[in-house]
Amino acid sequence: QLQLVESGGGLVQPGGSLRLSCGAPGFTLDNYAIGWFRQPPGKEREAVSCLSSTDGGTYYADSVKGRFTISRDNARNKVYLQMNSLRPEDTAVYYCAADHSQGPPPIQQYIYDYWGRGTQVTVSS
Repeated sequence: QLQLVESGGGLVQPGGSLRLSCGAPGFTLDNYAIGWFRQPPGKEREAVSCLSSTDGGTYYADSVKGRFTISRDNARNKVYLQMNSLRPEDTAVYYCAADHSQGPPPIQQYIYDYWGRGTQVTVSS
């Protein structure tokens, strides 16, 4: 059973950066579409950025375009979410998710079969 593990969250000041990492010990992620989702306090979980398993296609929510970058390192079997110019509204629990789907990266949560437990990101001065 694929188990995803997120890391890299923490407390950062506005304008700062964090890099989240998603890994799956014992499994290869290069055949999976990967999505990063987040759930702000008191709100529903939303898609942040997704990466195709096949053509490298990406999706970014409008709120993070130009600030966040999703990438895959097959040698390390990791998918990263580089988050720059962080804002207080980026505060949330961030989850990575994986799915075998091919083609454009799915952004609907129900498509993803595997989820990590999340990592907290807090942006505050």
